[in-house]
Amino acid sequence: MNIANSIRKQWIKIFPGPQAKRVKPWFAADGDYRHRLFYDSLNRQSVVVDLGGYKGQWASDIFGRYLCKVYVFEPADYYFKLIRERFTNNPDVNVYQVALSNENKTEQIFINADRSSSVKKVGVPEPMHFRKFDEMMKELQVQQVDLLKINIEGGEYDLLEYIISTGWIKNIDNLQIQFHDFFHGATERMNKIQASLALTHSTTYQYEFVWENWKRK
Repeated sequence: MNIANSIRKQWIKIFPGPQAKRVKPWFAADGDYRHRLFYDSLNRQSVVVDLGGYKGQWASDIFGRYLCKVYVFEPADYYFKLIRERFTNNPDVNVYQVALSNENKTEQIFINADRSSSVKKVGVPEPMHFRKFDEMMKELQVQQVDLLKINIEGGEYDLLEYIISTGWIKNIDNLQIQFHDFFHGATERMNKIQASLALTHSTTYQYEFVWENWKRK
C-alpha cells in the first residue's frame, strides 16, 4: 500500500460521509506532494507565510525545496514548541505563537491534534492570542508574500475577508487554502470569498473543502 492510499484510509476513518468522497480525487492526484509543494515562482528570495503550522512538516518541506524565508504561526503551545525546537538552528524559519486574523484579541483554542480550533470547540482549551494580519506583516517588515498557506480550522473565513477588505490581497502571489465546513453557512461564505478572490487571483487547483490554490493574475 502506498503512502497516499494509507493517508486516504485514515482520512475516511476520521471524516466519513461527504468528506471521504472529497478526498478521493485529491489523493488520486497525490495532491499533498504534487500540488502543495510545487511552485515555479518560489526561490531563495521568496517569502512564505504558514498559518497553522501544526508540527512544522509543511514548512520543512517548503524550506527544503526552495531555501526561502518562512514565517510559521502556530498558537497552540505544545505544537508551537515542537516547531520552534525543530527549526532552532535555522535562522530562515521563524516561528510565532500567535494566530493571524481580523482583530487583536485573546480567546480559547481547543487542542485536538491537527483539528485544534477556536471555532470548533472540541478538545482541551487553552488561551489563544490573535493579531491582525496586516499589523503583524508590518511588524515583520513583510510587504510581499509569495505564498500564504492557510489551514486554521474555521478561522480562514474571518482572515480572508479581512485580507480582501484591507487590500492586502494584492500583495500575495499565491494562497494555499483549506476551507472547513463544520458550521452552518460555511459553503455560502466560502463562495463569497472565492468570488472576491477571483477579482485578483485565479485557481491553479481546487478540491472543495480539501485544498485549493489561488495565484495572482
